[in-house]
Amino acid sequence: MSTNEACALTHVFKRNGTIAPYSRQRIANAIYRAAVAIGGRDKDKAENLALKVEAIICGNYSNEHPPLVEQVQDIVEKVLIEEGHAKVAKHFILYRAGQSEKRKAKLSKTKVHTGNIPYQKIYEGLVWAADHNLNSVEKLNERIAKGEFREICLESDAAYETDVHAAAELIAEREGEIRIVVVAGPSSSGKTTTTRKLAHFLSKKGMGLVELNIDHYFFDLEMHPVDEFGDHDFETPQALDLALINQHVKQLMAGEQVLIPKYDFGTGTRVLNQTPLQIKPTDIILIDSLHGLYGDMLKGVEGSSIFKVYIETLLQMKGANDKFIRWTDLRLMRRMIRDKQHRAYDPRQTLTHWHYVRNAELRNILPYINTADYIINGAVPYELPVMRNRLYDHFKQWEQDYKDDPRRVDAYLRAKRVREMLEFVTPVTDESPIPETSHFREFIGGGIYDVH
Repeated sequence: MSTNEACALTHVFKRNGTIAPYSRQRIANAIYRAAVAIGGRDKDKAENLALKVEAIICGNYSNEHPPLVEQVQDIVEKVLIEEGHAKVAKHFILYRAGQSEKRKAKLSKTKVHTGNIPYQKIYEGLVWAADHNLNSVEKLNERIAKGEFREICLESDAAYETDVHAAAELIAEREGEIRIVVVAGPSSSGKTTTTRKLAHFLSKKGMGLVELNIDHYFFDLEMHPVDEFGDHDFETPQALDLALINQHVKQLMAGEQVLIPKYDFGTGTRVLNQTPLQIKPTDIILIDSLHGLYGDMLKGVEGSSIFKVYIETLLQMKGANDKFIRWTDLRLMRRMIRDKQHRAYDPRQTLTHWHYVRNAELRNILPYINTADYIINGAVPYELPVMRNRLYDHFKQWEQDYKDDPRRVDAYLRAKRVREMLEFVTPVTDESPIPETSHFREFIGGGIYDVH
């Protein structure tokens, strides 16, 4: 787009996840204020620079994929420097830094845990849901009926992206000190895409990142005990070779080369010493793991060198029964769809296996939430109408199948609860409004992140 063409962009996302009107004049005003601070008074120059900024914005973003405020500010800095206005750019950067420090001071007060419950984060999610008329299934349905499904997607993703960006800012603030970034959380909370997005934010800041794939450290399948149905328990941290992970992390941090094992999920077997890996002294090791907060994984590693991110589907929405929708039910549905598409699992298998997932979470994940440095809310309200369309009939059938099976009481109760919840959600069949950048596409497919 040239500087003479009109920009069709109508809105951007603020840091709190809300929509704000796009305005070139606001960009020009910000540039002019920075210029005035160093003695400049040329409004026409500010307007021309704003036009150049707008050309870049509108060439890279759209109303379907609008920019965050931070991304607009990044472009302003870039244009000011490239156009030879280094002093103005410096003042603009200093102003941003000052505002960032204020936000960080506020963020430092939001890491509030009581036991293993992140009350502050839950409260923030509740306020956001109320502000967007998404705190009940009834209100969600009303917005869908008004044709606002696309807007719900954009608003929800902006809130999540703001969380990821805040975590990245806190990590970048400790550049040189942080050597390991862990993204942990229960099954299907969105760890993998969140890890990729964090890597993207941090790499843009010039930080080197190397991902350590923990999936290759599973023990052979035959070493896992089975239950009466022949089901294996992958959900416990003891399913991983924790000692080898710990050894390799320490070697990598010491500058040594290690040979990563290779695990084949098709055969359930692992081969040791397969893939060489070595990092630079300034590189950060990225670990995406269900049990990233579990102490033995990084036992003996200096705590100040680790930044721990925890992600959970902290949806704050009441169902038709006036009870809050359970986070674990969201993740159950996500995993059903993901495992069916990418691992050829029958969703029924996911349901009957879920008691392992929950037991492991209660023992080995939830007790360590209070060790996290930052918590990200990975829930997006728009997943419910998608799940209603994809899974409702399955849950209805499973409820009937397991109603009188004493060995499947857990599966029956879950199927009944989810069926009752989904029954009152308006289904959405057209998933095209969900952005390709959405972390929810980690489960339904069609995303730009190759996570499988």
